Amino acid sequence: MIAGLDGLRFSHWQVEQRPDGVAVLSFDRAGESVNTFSQDVLIELESLLERLALDPPRALVLRSAKDKGFIAGADIREFAEFDRKGTIGDSIRRGQQAFQRLAELPCPTVAAIHGFCMGGGTEISLACDYRVASNDPSTRIGLPEVKLGIYPGWGGSVRLPRLVGAPAAMDVMLTGRNLSAAAARAMGVVDKVVEPAVLVDAAAELALRGTQRPFRQRFLGWFTNTWPVRQVLAPVLARQVARKARKDHYPAPYALIETWRRSGGGIQALLKAEQKSVVKLAGTPTARNLTRVFFLMERLKGLGGKDPHDIHRVHVVGAGVMGGDIAAWAAYKGFEVTLQDREQKFIDGAIARAQELFAKRVKDEGKRPAVAARLKSDLAGDGVADADLVIEAIIERADAKRELYANVEPRLKPDALLTTNTSSIPLEELREHIARPAQFAGLHYFNPVALMPLVEIVRHDAMAPRTGQRLAAFCKALDKLPVPVAGTPGFLVNRLLFPYMLEAATAYAEGIPAPVIDKVAVRFGMPMGPIELIDTVGLDVAYGVGQELAPFLGLAIPPALSQPPEPGKRGKKDGQGIYAWENGKPKKPEVPKDYKAPGDLEDRLVLPLLNEAVAALHEGVVEDADLLDAGVIFGTGYAPFRGGPIQTIRELGVENVLARLKALQGRYGDRFAPRPGWDNPALRADAGQAA
Repeated sequence: MIAGLDGLRFSHWQVEQRPDGVAVLSFDRAGESVNTFSQDVLIELESLLERLALDPPRALVLRSAKDKGFIAGADIREFAEFDRKGTIGDSIRRGQQAFQRLAELPCPTVAAIHGFCMGGGTEISLACDYRVASNDPSTRIGLPEVKLGIYPGWGGSVRLPRLVGAPAAMDVMLTGRNLSAAAARAMGVVDKVVEPAVLVDAAAELALRGTQRPFRQRFLGWFTNTWPVRQVLAPVLARQVARKARKDHYPAPYALIETWRRSGGGIQALLKAEQKSVVKLAGTPTARNLTRVFFLMERLKGLGGKDPHDIHRVHVVGAGVMGGDIAAWAAYKGFEVTLQDREQKFIDGAIARAQELFAKRVKDEGKRPAVAARLKSDLAGDGVADADLVIEAIIERADAKRELYANVEPRLKPDALLTTNTSSIPLEELREHIARPAQFAGLHYFNPVALMPLVEIVRHDAMAPRTGQRLAAFCKALDKLPVPVAGTPGFLVNRLLFPYMLEAATAYAEGIPAPVIDKVAVRFGMPMGPIELIDTVGLDVAYGVGQELAPFLGLAIPPALSQPPEPGKRGKKDGQGIYAWENGKPKKPEVPKDYKAPGDLEDRLVLPLLNEAVAALHEGVVEDADLLDAGVIFGTGYAPFRGGPIQTIRELGVENVLARLKALQGRYGDRFAPRPGWDNPALRADAGQAA
């Protein structure tokens, strides 16, 4: 024990002295499996560093004592609680003070990083003199605070630009992306990359020996932060952000750029400017909603549970875009997969697409053959007998699906699961004549499979609870977010999307230009407009969903979706739909400059989605409002900064939304009539406070 720490007991930190005089400070947060910074952790750290400053060791190495990861960042649960209490400023100041005390220690300091190093974990490493990272694939370094509607507030936004230069630092902070150890080394975030087994030894050696950073990095760290350069570079950065995010939707990136542009002086002045800006951001609806989305995601992850799924072999029937991509993703994630279709050419096309996925996702070329070998062509369907899970992804026709089940089910193992990727057909229609309905369920993926995180686990009244648990655990193994939904038409996501897309198609049929419709939806916060979305999912799919959902919801289908599309005009996949498509992008026609969109167009598009959300919640399609919001955000990309459809209603106010719906009903007809469920207490503004 170091002399200055004799007799002191710490709950979260341990200090040991090596024979070479280097002290190793290990972070091991009590009662938690992952290291995060809570206020008591920071208070203890500050006290410990105060003692070390009085009797410093030769050097200090900061490491994690956890098996998994370095430090995940701030304790978001506590952060949300401080927001409710109005004490965010105090928590940010405490983190800044603790990390600055580390930066001011009168001895060399090195962070030894293994595993995830996020947010506050990266910020404390930046307060050290040097950083060493392990070359393990799990080592990822990042500052993802922008995804919570804020930006690094414990000195990270001050230190990183001065370490690696403003352009590289801003790229990391404005995108929230994380870096591998090698990428962090190339950028200058870390000084050395080593094998995990020698991490602490290498850190101690670096602390004692020191190192000189390359001149280019030192020059960029100084030059790009000078006053004149900041004034020139800041507007360029703001324009780049504006291409992806509106300031009124996501203020944090703009606040980060502006605070950096105008702030100067010593470290304390810079930290004070950072604190003031981040505190202001933390109180915005965007930050609160994005924090809520974080907790919603954690809840969906938790549905995967800890029980084994006992699924090793997957058989997919249907090698179209969805089936082929489902099979490829499962193989990429480590499952043995067989892929069946009625003709070999369809399987070959799917396997060719899978190779593109593997080339993009598996960076180590030496490992790609093993990944590719897990996906096997199976024209005859021999893989059914060995499969633990069968996923049907054929044409969206109930009779065709039932015929397939009659052929497949007798060949299944006793404990195998049979699932369907149907996007809208009620499971009660599909389970007729199935001998083991307890092991039958929907497993509905979203397009594109590799990018969309959500999978709906579709229930029916004869499904066994264990089936749902196994499928949720399977989704977890795929790095997907499961949401359990009732097996009624359209389930959750498509049911809510359908009135939105239908109204867009109706507006288009009335003569409102498609690009105008899309622009209004994107301005609301949707990731793409509804006309572009119809083309992306396919006019054929939209037509099929319409046949199932329009009668159920009592909605009329406009001309664009009332008939199956002509051959070669299904949308993006054919290169022609409502838009012409080139290299995967729509070619949107020019709109006359003097054209003005109708003032109620946003309400026409968005309010049907909110209206249907209320009805779905009322009917128990999902268990509660939080699961509904989570499903729609992760299944459609619904404006995350708005927190989901139910949260949007809470913020707008029930009476306000009802009045706007009734105004549209009077203008356009009963398709805008308020659906049952608007008296639900979950819609009140205070109902979302505990989320």
